[in-house]
Amino acid sequence: MGKFQPYDPAAHPHVWQPPQFDDLFGCPCCAPALGELLRQSGIDMELQARRFTRPPPRPEAAPLAIRNARILTMNAAMPDAEAMLIRDGRITWIGADGDVDAHAEGDELRIDCRGKTLLPGFIEPHMHLASIALLARFENIGPLRYASFDAALARLHEVAAAAGPDDWIMARQFDPSLQEGPLELTADLLDGVSTRNPVYVYNASLHFGYCNSRALELAGITAETPDPAGSEFGRYPDGSPNGVLKGGACMAAVSRHNPALHGLDLVAACLDVFKHANKKGLTTVVDQGTGALQGRKELEIYRALRESNAMTVRFRYSLFNTLAEHWDQTELHCGDGDEWVRATGWKIVTDGSNQGRTGLQREEFLNTGGFGIAYIEPEVLNADVARRLGEGWQVVIHANGDAAIDRALDAFEHAAAQGRDIAGRRCRIEHCSILHDEQIERIAALGISPSFLIGHVYYWGKAFRDDIFGPDKAALLDRTAACEARGIRWTLHSDEPVTEMDPLRCIENAVTRRMWKAPDEVLADQECISVETALRAMTIDAAWQCHSDHEIGSLETGKLADFIVLDADPRTVPTTQISSIAVNETWVGGQRVH
Repeated sequence: MGKFQPYDPAAHPHVWQPPQFDDLFGCPCCAPALGELLRQSGIDMELQARRFTRPPPRPEAAPLAIRNARILTMNAAMPDAEAMLIRDGRITWIGADGDVDAHAEGDELRIDCRGKTLLPGFIEPHMHLASIALLARFENIGPLRYASFDAALARLHEVAAAAGPDDWIMARQFDPSLQEGPLELTADLLDGVSTRNPVYVYNASLHFGYCNSRALELAGITAETPDPAGSEFGRYPDGSPNGVLKGGACMAAVSRHNPALHGLDLVAACLDVFKHANKKGLTTVVDQGTGALQGRKELEIYRALRESNAMTVRFRYSLFNTLAEHWDQTELHCGDGDEWVRATGWKIVTDGSNQGRTGLQREEFLNTGGFGIAYIEPEVLNADVARRLGEGWQVVIHANGDAAIDRALDAFEHAAAQGRDIAGRRCRIEHCSILHDEQIERIAALGISPSFLIGHVYYWGKAFRDDIFGPDKAALLDRTAACEARGIRWTLHSDEPVTEMDPLRCIENAVTRRMWKAPDEVLADQECISVETALRAMTIDAAWQCHSDHEIGSLETGKLADFIVLDADPRTVPTTQISSIAVNETWVGGQRVH
């Protein structure tokens, strides 16, 4: 039997100490679990980046002549085309199929698309790269795959049956708010999966973990084990641990004993995330929280990715404001980087999540009460926004509750009064979940660009309507149509690992506003938008939002040749089938990556 050993920071002086939050029920972007796991395991991103072995240089892209295609260019000056010429990774001409020969040089590789639909590559404006890379190798037992607790555990039974005697069974995405069954996975329940193998499951929020008795034994967790500061071991009535792990310190105290973790190559894992993104038609992704796991060391991972000659998506990122004093010790500025990797934003988190009842609200939550949690005080928010805008950063504010959005708008107005250029820096409000009419007017006046986590409507819409907010307030969720009518430029995102990166699913969610738990019902049908509008939000508007529209987001002469080939035109299929359209091919810089 193991003996519990408290984490000793002196044993790993080189490893980043992540910031801590009091919100145990918030969203993954602020969860300390993964940072704690790296810290307590002695895993250093900078050292991993240095050890990464670069593959041979990628061969140069061949000149291409794309023909016989249905091209949706997302260029308002030429919305449709049939053919495209590409050289040195950029578009040199685009137009009618019959005009190709007049512009071609004769050495192009000719590709007949046979009438398939061709679009600019999709852009994911809000995800969390390092978190996805760490979690990707764990079994996904979330609600998108298993509607009930019983079905999820049945899958873990299959995994355990195929595992070696000492293998850890690691899983993720358990979400009791969406899956039928118990609210917690206790040790006795997970012992039903295996008593031979340690079993460990992450809650989708990353603020909770669950493990079986074998994992507790290997970690040395007993009734006598004290709770670490800011964290808590769940216990049975007799004081013995029940396998529920609350907060990053307790979660890492168990998961750090998994030996497979120490063989993880984070750079390679990030490249795998990129390849998965390609399968979904993504050619650019944006990390909205760089540094949350290991501060400046994460930039070394980005450097290794850029030098790897193996990137298959373009990457943009925003710095996590909680680490401001560390970023201020660097020479990093907004716009640093190149077409592959570039710093574009400064990310500030103001509140938690509405589904976790920690989004900051004007009125109390339905049934449970409470106004949510503020992560930053208004005067500090005002000062931070004005300072970072003055330094040239695009400021990106996470605000879910309507009171949090009030504070974000106050901060932007305060900065504007000091002469800061809000619209020129394309400042954003992330999630921007509950929007009142007067807030939309303030957003329009300031030139702010919201980005909506549209999966809130699909996955949690029924819960928002029936349990969390009530129908009137839930109707204010993700108001894409209202913003569109007001002339506000906005985008859609997944916030993976909150929901999975899947642009076609996001488009369908925004167009139909159907709810997963009530599939025949629509949440606030007045906020439904057209397919064309949703496509624009995930291409040229997303490129504009991350200061990259000069090079990507539309298919036009001079831009990078990032495009996808779909099996069907999203504008012509039934709207409820948009998410089922196959991505046949994904091209980045004139090279096929999927």
